[in-house]
Amino acid sequence: MTPQQTRKNCQNSAVPASTPRLRLKPKAPRSGSVDGAWWPHSDDLAAELPDLLAVLSVRLGGIDRVLYRMDAWTNTPRRLVVGDRAVRLDGYRLQVINTIEVLGLDRGRITLLVVPPHTDADDAHTTMMAAAHAISAQEEKVSAGL
Repeated sequence: MTPQQTRKNCQNSAVPASTPRLRLKPKAPRSGSVDGAWWPHSDDLAAELPDLLAVLSVRLGGIDRVLYRMDAWTNTPRRLVVGDRAVRLDGYRLQVINTIEVLGLDRGRITLLVVPPHTDADDAHTTMMAAAHAISAQEEKVSAGL
């Protein structure tokens, strides 16, 4: 198993060792196909996930599983210890390209657009800000052609 890479706070919750490059939509009814964007530093999923999951656990509570596209990542064990929990990592060939899904113990779900690690900083910023933009009901109807 991969060594634990997060710290714990006084409530025994995981705290990120470093802040992940992450942008989330405001907590509201779901709009669009993703809930935000994440720009990892590498394609090593096991090394990148602990800090991301520590941050996402604030919104989701305990994390149960992470779904990812198999050919997009290296070093992907079946389980990863984050905080005091073992999180299942499930790779799929048909997972939508450049996305991961993080599933909470209470069935909550966050779908993130993954910006490839070697993306130009300006392009990554633009992509992340667009993915985290909350779409209004009217904008959603317009984009759907209604």
